[in-house]
This record gives sequence, structure tokens and C-alpha cells, in this order.
Amino acid sequence: MLGPFATDTYLPSFVAIGQQFAVGPMLVQQTLSIYLFGYSLMTLFYGTLSDSFGRRPVILASLLIFIAGSIGATLAPSFTWLLVFRAMQGMSAGAGMVIGQAVVRDRLSGADAQKMIAQIMMVFGIAPAVAPVIGGLLQVAFGWRAVFAFMTAIAILLLIACRRYLPESLPPSQRQPLHLGTIAGNYWKAIRHPQFLLRSLGIGFVFGGFGLYIASAASFVMQVLHLPETAFAWLFIPLIGGIVLGSAINAKAAHRVSMNVMIRRGLLVMGLACGINLVYTSLQVAAVPWAVLPLMLYAFGMALALPGMVLQTLGLFPLVRGLAASLQNFVQMLIFALVSGYLAPLLFDSAFKLAVGLAGAWLIGVLFWRRGRAQ
Repeated sequence: MLGPFATDTYLPSFVAIGQQFAVGPMLVQQTLSIYLFGYSLMTLFYGTLSDSFGRRPVILASLLIFIAGSIGATLAPSFTWLLVFRAMQGMSAGAGMVIGQAVVRDRLSGADAQKMIAQIMMVFGIAPAVAPVIGGLLQVAFGWRAVFAFMTAIAILLLIACRRYLPESLPPSQRQPLHLGTIAGNYWKAIRHPQFLLRSLGIGFVFGGFGLYIASAASFVMQVLHLPETAFAWLFIPLIGGIVLGSAINAKAAHRVSMNVMIRRGLLVMGLACGINLVYTSLQVAAVPWAVLPLMLYAFGMALALPGMVLQTLGLFPLVRGLAASLQNFVQMLIFALVSGYLAPLLFDSAFKLAVGLAGAWLIGVLFWRRGRAQ
């Protein structure tokens, strides 16, 4: 939940941040990109650290780092310092998703794990829907620094809640010794595993299409759709509504529909959404609600497919679930970071260009996934 908040809450403040520090939109975009690069880099380590020291201590430490980064961003005296503190936020925000997946695999398996992952996606979906709306209101009322102060408050509340209510799911007897040579060997083994790598790339590109619109949100909402900074709900509520609805159906059907069938259906729904989006944006000027309905359908399909895709990928390494979750999340977030830093600025001035980017990401993701399944 913390990761989406740090990604989305400040998007309505892009223009104000640029004006405050006298930098252009391309540079402001890098405050998101550097956050995502930090996020992706540290996902390599959180799973491994939690395999050695336990899930709970690593979560608590990451929250402390995030609080420090959020305070720094609130008080940043220059754009350079804002980038530094955004990187710190990114390097700490990834712990929740990585370790959360490992906790599910510690406690559950099969359809029960699929159901729990779907429920987690549903809860995680609430944050991106609410975050930009809150951010827009804070921006209008108090300015962009209030947005980062809000992130600080959320992180402090999560730290208190985790200290009080989060149990340890990995007993000491099941922890892996922190031997750097062994860890490096396990990473190398995972990277060289063709099924794991191809499936991780498939997940990353499928999610990357969704991430393209997250990274382009400020331009898409305010320049393409010509809406004010308080209207980000027009994009995020349909996106997250699709995720919540798809996750609810996935969780309910987990014991009746096989994982492979659910993945196949989800990928097909995403492909249909891409086709509708391409046709609409090529024939019409983008406007709400029609411009966001295909994105809602894509998010719905993604919520059907992604839990099973993740579980099948992590299941390839049952003895080092934290490490597998780290590497899979690293690939996913690295693709998101590259999309944000390099692809989004090339496409976010046009609804049709974004539709092409979404379709391309989906197609590449499907090809990688099918190749990984065929190995």
C-alpha cells in the first residue's frame, strides 16, 4: 500500500514542483523514475534479507527509512535534494510487496495462496485510487510539500500498526544463513533459469502497460483529457476499479477455476482492451468516460491473470521464496522504471501513442509468458 501512495499521491503536483524549482516536465518526470529505479534495485535485497533475518524486522526497518525520506522530501531545499529523497523513498517502499508475497508463500499454497494474492491486490488497489485524489486536494489547499507530509504521516501509522499487529511468518529454523557467496549463487541460478526469467519478463511487460498510464498520468489527465489537477479520479478510479473487481472474482473463483485457465482468460481480456483502446483513440478525440473505459478493462484482465502468473513463477524456487519474490519484483519494477523514464515522455502527449504503447507492452508480455511456459 505504501508503494502506490508514494507513486501516485504527488502526481497532481508535477506542475507545481516544476514551477517551484524552475525545471521542465521532463525533469519533473525523473522524480518518478528515480523513485522506481530505487524501488526496483532494493527489491533484489529485501526478500533475501527477510529469508535470513525474518519478515517482520525487515519490514519495520524499511518503514523507518521511508519516513526519513518522506520528511526529507517535504523539506527539500532544491530539486537535486528532492531527487535524493525520492530515491530514498523508492529504496524503502518496495519491501512491502516483496515480503508480502513471501509471507503468503510461507503460510499458504495452491488455490489458497492464489486467493490471498488476489485479495492483497484488491486491498493494494484502494491506495492508487484514493492517493491522487487526496494529492490533488492537498496540492490545491496547501501546496506540494503537504503531499509529502501526508506520506510521512501514512508511513508513521503503518509503522505503529506493524509493530503492534504484524506477526513473524518465518521461524528461525527455516531461515537461510546470510552467506554472500550462497546468495549470489542463488541469484545466478534464478537468472539462468529460463522459465523464471521469461515468466518474470512476461509479468513485467504486462504490468508495464498499466504502468505506462500511471507514469503518464499528469500529462494524460491535464493535457490530453484537459481536466484540472483535482480530476485525477477520472483515471485512477476506473483503473483501480478494474483491479478490485478482477481481484474479487479471482479470489472467489480460485477453488473452482484452475490457475492456468484464469491466466489465459485474463490475458485475453487485456488483449481485447488493447484493441478497443487502439480503435477508439484512432477515430475519436480522447474524452471521459470513453478514454478510460478500455483501461479499466485492461486492469480487470490484469487482476485475473497476475496472481496466478506470480505464484507459478515463484513456485519454481520453493526453498528461497524471498529471493524469488525479490528478483521477480526487481524485473517488474525495473521495466516500470524504464517505461516511466524513457517511454512515457515519448508517448504521453497523445492518447493514440499511449494506446500503441499499451498494446505493445501486452503483446511482448504474452510472448515472453508463452515462451516461459513452453520451456
